[in-house]
Amino acid sequence: MEGEQTRIMVAVNQSTIKGYPHPSISSKRAFEWTLQKIVRSNTSGFKFLFLHVLVPDEDGFDDVDSIFASPDDFKELKQRDNARGLHLLEYFVTRCHEIGVACESWLKKGDPTEVICLEAKRVQPDFLVVGSRGLGPFKKVFVGTVSEFCAKHAECPVITIKRREDETPEDPVDD
Repeated sequence: MEGEQTRIMVAVNQSTIKGYPHPSISSKRAFEWTLQKIVRSNTSGFKFLFLHVLVPDEDGFDDVDSIFASPDDFKELKQRDNARGLHLLEYFVTRCHEIGVACESWLKKGDPTEVICLEAKRVQPDFLVVGSRGLGPFKKVFVGTVSEFCAKHAECPVITIKRREDETPEDPVDD
């Protein structure tokens, strides 16, 4: 319809090399590619919907021994995780505001593959953009890929953007 913005959902994650609040190479690449190839100069015609999924540790702690944890430790860890996720989203929101593109962002907790697909179903974007590390078939078996899962299961079109060869770290699993 005339005047209606195209809603682009972008699933983003933190860098495994630099950690929070730095975006992963593939998330940053997917966002920048979308700006360059799709949005271009039509900033008023698009709205970005940024999702970051916080992945809980198996025992709920990063560096704390759960045997000695107090209830206050849980509160502090939840607040810290949320703050880290918000700082990550701040990078993308700030970038959108710098160039004049509308956006929203939010955090969810859980398994990224399931949460991204559920959120895509809930918010019904025109399409979903995800970054990809471009792993070969052998490494995919061991680390899995969120982008492949989303391409198969999301209820909207999915664009997968691989990072460039010159952006690939020494260990391609890193991002």
